[in-house]
Amino acid sequence: MDIISLIIFLAVGALAGWLAGNITKGSGFGVTGNMIVGIVGAVLGGFVFGLFGITTGGLLGAIIMATIGAVIFLYIINIAKKT
Repeated sequence: MDIISLIIFLAVGALAGWLAGNITKGSGFGVTGNMIVGIVGAVLGGFVFGLFGITTGGLLGAIIMATIGAVIFLYIINIAKKT
């Protein structure tokens, strides 16, 4: 992975984390928190999309997949916090 790919990956993670934070909580988590949530969401989203046989292409597909994964991740965290 070259440096440009890493920067794009982190930017997609930050954007996805911010979007997921706005969807579930109403605000973001700061730059670092958004990146962490977005990166975990991208991995989780890729896994879930793979289970259903869905493939995404391009930057927009990656952002959508990571955002959906991040929303699922935040939902799981909220359920775990309540128990």
